[in-house]
Amino acid sequence: MLQIGIIGVGFMGMTHFEAAKQVNGARVAAIATRSEKKLAGDWSDIQGNFGPRGSATTDLTGISKYRDHSELLADPRIDLVDICLPTDQHESVVLEALAAGKHVLVEKPIAIDLAAANRMVAAAKKANRMLMVAHVLPFFPEFRWVRDVVTSGQYGALRAAFFRRVIAEPNWSADMSDFRKLGGWGIDLHIHDNHYIGLLCGTPTAVFSRGLLRDGLVNHVSTQYLFDDPNLTVSAVSGGIAAAGLKFGHSFELFLEQATIQFDAGTYGDSWVVNRPLTLITSDGQVTNPTPGGGTEWCAAFTDELQTAVDGVVSGQEPRILSGQLALDALRICLAEAESIATRQPVLL
Repeated sequence: MLQIGIIGVGFMGMTHFEAAKQVNGARVAAIATRSEKKLAGDWSDIQGNFGPRGSATTDLTGISKYRDHSELLADPRIDLVDICLPTDQHESVVLEALAAGKHVLVEKPIAIDLAAANRMVAAAKKANRMLMVAHVLPFFPEFRWVRDVVTSGQYGALRAAFFRRVIAEPNWSADMSDFRKLGGWGIDLHIHDNHYIGLLCGTPTAVFSRGLLRDGLVNHVSTQYLFDDPNLTVSAVSGGIAAAGLKFGHSFELFLEQATIQFDAGTYGDSWVVNRPLTLITSDGQVTNPTPGGGTEWCAAFTDELQTAVDGVVSGQEPRILSGQLALDALRICLAEAESIATRQPVLL
């Protein structure tokens, strides 16, 4: 059985810990955190913008507990290191884990600095170890269903797509309070869209963006992605300037040769509201609401993500959906968007 070590026990570390309970062929064998309270199993201070709060009685039976992440990396039992630390700590710990001979799954974004991301990808190649980046969006049921439909070609080629992802300025996490450490919402939030667009359509040749910069970082962005294919138009809107009552919202609309697909949902106040369920409108006039499947647990998408990482390590084949290169390319797009906003010109990638 593959052994996982989680470094960082904040909200995302807790999410991965819970998600791993349903993964086949692997288990969490160790955690590392500087918090004595969390090492004792009291995770009651943990909360996020979805899912439950942490438990005061988290069962850590049979799990090695380390105060220093270097001790976890020295544990010979650990096959896959799952890094759930704040973004500004990603590079140093990823490089240390790769040097220790471990395969790595690191939370998104890979980094906020392109040079750092390049160093991480290069280090993985040199160490002959996998560097996987945990972009979970493609594992959510509606997004997984859309990707399957588009790649299958069953409704013809994709002609146009629009994506939207917005939040109110978060106040639920100290780690989220300083947008500068996150690279602004143009990276921390919007990189989800850029990663998904790269997975669905490939990397664009250029971007043309308008938006709002704060301290040089993207606070809100509207982007037109330019592809070599003249028959493909893709755009996205994302940012952190929504009113407080709109804690989170995301949607998409895709136009294929023989179908249109729509979805729109978000957190309004304290309620999850589906404005438009996943809807398939076909050229024969039919309108249906496909059932995309997926688990019912609050962390089911993260279980699927971890299962993909584990299967990749076991098979020796890095999954493209989690590849470090795809994550690096998504970051390149984010930084090009910031440049395009500043210069008011298209920026080549």
